[in-house]
Amino acid sequence: MELPGRNSDYREKSYWDERYTTEESYDWFTGYSSFQHLLRRDILPQQHILTIGCGNSSMSTDMYENGFKHITNTDFSPVVIEKMAEKHKDLTEMSWQVMDMCDISFPAESFDIVLEKGTLDAVMVHERDPWNTSQETLDLIDSVLQQVERVLKPGGKFISITFAQPHFRRPLYARKKYGWDVNMSSVGEAFHFFYMVMEKGKQLSEKDILAEKEREKKRLLRENNSENPVTFMENDTEDFVLSIEL
Repeated sequence: MELPGRNSDYREKSYWDERYTTEESYDWFTGYSSFQHLLRRDILPQQHILTIGCGNSSMSTDMYENGFKHITNTDFSPVVIEKMAEKHKDLTEMSWQVMDMCDISFPAESFDIVLEKGTLDAVMVHERDPWNTSQETLDLIDSVLQQVERVLKPGGKFISITFAQPHFRRPLYARKKYGWDVNMSSVGEAFHFFYMVMEKGKQLSEKDILAEKEREKKRLLRENNSENPVTFMENDTEDFVLSIEL
């Protein structure tokens, strides 16, 4: 596996194209067996699934063998899509398409499930202060989530499998504008990752609603005091540096 020179390279298509030229398969932080019981709880075999940032993970093929046949895999790297399509051409009910997750070209309400594992983690890995995510990254994540919400059917689910701590990732997902709720499970023993489910059409919890209002109030205060920034103390004192564990 070829590691990037900088964490920001994880966002660059050129890095992934070069890496996928020689790398055959890699699964970030965990394999399908660790969370298959959760997917079987949340997905029906007949439902149509879209994966974003599929890479060369075995997740989709493992799911296929486990009875989930209607999977559309997307990635912005044409190198990996071509290789995976050829490698798994016998899995005829599954498809592979080159597509940017910020510009999903499928019609609205096309999928029952949108699934990502580690894709949004890679987008955020260069951020050095998880309490203060850059506006560029916030806008990119928002663009992806708006696309996800658009292609989900009513009652559909966005499933995000991440290594990010919930107090950093949940605020990005728990926004009223997306029209979904947010539920989270912790998975793992020595190393924990998080399985987050957003169901379209469900209401945010009161706690999430209040938290979003508080974040918006703080944002407005920061803007109004840009020459003399206001510092807000957080209750959580964990010193967490967001980085990919390889």
